[in-house]
Amino acid sequence: MEPDIIQNSIQSAPKEDFGPNLIRLKVTNQIKELQTVIHDRNTSRSDFRFYADRLIRMVVEEGLNQLPYQKHSVVAPSGFSYDGLRFEEGNCGVSIIRSGEAMEKGLRECCRSICIGKILISRNDETHQAAEVMYVNFPVDISRRKVLLMSPVLSTGNSIVKSIEILLEYNVKEEKIVVLTLFATPQGIKTILNQFPMVKVVTSELNTFSPMHFGQRYFGTE
Repeated sequence: MEPDIIQNSIQSAPKEDFGPNLIRLKVTNQIKELQTVIHDRNTSRSDFRFYADRLIRMVVEEGLNQLPYQKHSVVAPSGFSYDGLRFEEGNCGVSIIRSGEAMEKGLRECCRSICIGKILISRNDETHQAAEVMYVNFPVDISRRKVLLMSPVLSTGNSIVKSIEILLEYNVKEEKIVVLTLFATPQGIKTILNQFPMVKVVTSELNTFSPMHFGQRYFGTE
């Protein structure tokens, strides 16, 4: 029966409580299938991008739920008033080059005119530590914005930690940063939230390993 599909296919991961600032997508059969295709080494590049884009869209949509809204009333074509919501002004995205750029399309599909900045961080291949900030291009008023920081894979968390440090140097408030990632490890989450407890992290999966091939597969640079 369908309910058993998910129960039998989930891999074991540490049952650790990371608090309310870790937001995981509810695991459905559809999401598990997307994750499976992305993890599968036999997946073609065209299928990889197609399924990755679908999962990115889901993570982005949940990330948008973490942004501030305000009450807003409109008049329907029938003439009736409708009491709803709209985004508060001042949101932007920041992608960690290069794999983070894969998530820009999904964000723009949801927020057509949103500003997107970029940050490039070099990494020491031996220590896997974020070594140096090579390039930064942020909106000039980023200090007043809520930031969606995008990186599809969160393994050690070091690159994201370095990116958050740079955002703080640009006077972005810690509580205004939301990390969007498809796949995260418990250690990576712990690294980020221990240093920045007011940052939120949205992910589709928490597992002891992550698909480090994501950027190469998505952009065809294997």
